[in-house]
Amino acid sequence: MSVERINPAELSPPTGFSHAVTATGGRLVLLAGQTSLDGDGKLVGSTLPEQFEQALTNLLTALAAAGGTPSDLARVTVYATDVADYRERAPELGRIWHRLAGRDYPAMAVIGAVRLWDEQALVELDGIAAVD
Repeated sequence: MSVERINPAELSPPTGFSHAVTATGGRLVLLAGQTSLDGDGKLVGSTLPEQFEQALTNLLTALAAAGGTPSDLARVTVYATDVADYRERAPELGRIWHRLAGRDYPAMAVIGAVRLWDEQALVELDGIAAVD
């Protein structure tokens, strides 16, 4: 599958996301929302960066099990219970993303949520990938 990231010069420069992503060929993988639950179903981390790292790890684990890699991600949605905290910690969260997923950014959105399924969760990530 071919994934192409598109960032038109007419739009503001993207930081930590791509404005558009096209995918041709292959198969679509829909990734369920992942919080920072470990393999035993226990929430990991008390801070946003700790929970973000585990949630992203979980998302990438599900993607790998479907035969994909981080560069196959076409879309990721981040649900955060405190968007102001997310914005403040964006540089740190970006470093976590780079370490785990590299520099190929999918189309992304951050959406504020009053609470998530796991009551103590601060962040949840879901995604769509285009896999060969």
